[in-house]
Amino acid sequence: MSPRSASVNEELRRRSRERLLRAAVELVGERGYDATTLGDIADRAGSARGLVSYYFPGKRLLVQSAVHRLMHRVLEEALEREPRADDGRERMARAIDAILGLARDRPVLMRQHMAGLLHAEGFVACPEQRRLAELLRDTVARHGSCDVDRDYPMLRALLMGAVYAVLVPGAPMEAPVLRAELFARYGLERDMGVPPDTEVPGGTCDTDLSRYFATGADTGTGSVGTPSVGTQSK
Repeated sequence: MSPRSASVNEELRRRSRERLLRAAVELVGERGYDATTLGDIADRAGSARGLVSYYFPGKRLLVQSAVHRLMHRVLEEALEREPRADDGRERMARAIDAILGLARDRPVLMRQHMAGLLHAEGFVACPEQRRLAELLRDTVARHGSCDVDRDYPMLRALLMGAVYAVLVPGAPMEAPVLRAELFARYGLERDMGVPPDTEVPGGTCDTDLSRYFATGADTGTGSVGTPSVGTQSK
């Protein structure tokens, strides 16, 4: 049997990493961070346990990368869904609604993510986070910012604060209230984005996460040749 080519090996490694990211999101969303082990994630992904440490130095970075991947794909899908929007205000509205939608529809996962960012290891830059940052920076620029380096961190901080406010145990704020505040700050109309009580097919409440993780046709969760929205490599 001829040895596999470098491109085939690279594709297999990519699929393995994708499966680990997806398994991490699913399990932490179901059980929480502390009740999920690296062994659980490897088993759900159908991977050898030692393979996890090959891609990620620890569980916290794996989970952080996985959630950033989900956030990046959800945001990308919201920005590019039909009808396509080039208007900067509409794209800002979609971005706000996408992130608030994750907090509303995946509270366990997003609460664990926010808690992880406050851990001693703190925020760790990773390829998934950088892709998320690129989308948010582009959103700020299209909205009309004259200084993206100043305005992007502010948008990020406001979104993180809104997510925290939705999720804080014992004293949560309603997502529509926070949405109205953010919309007012950025000069957006209420009917932009995804107004409250509006359902979008395949939105953040969809339990099937397969389209966000290009795990390959061998798993039955995606096609390598025809990836879903947002699964192309950057």
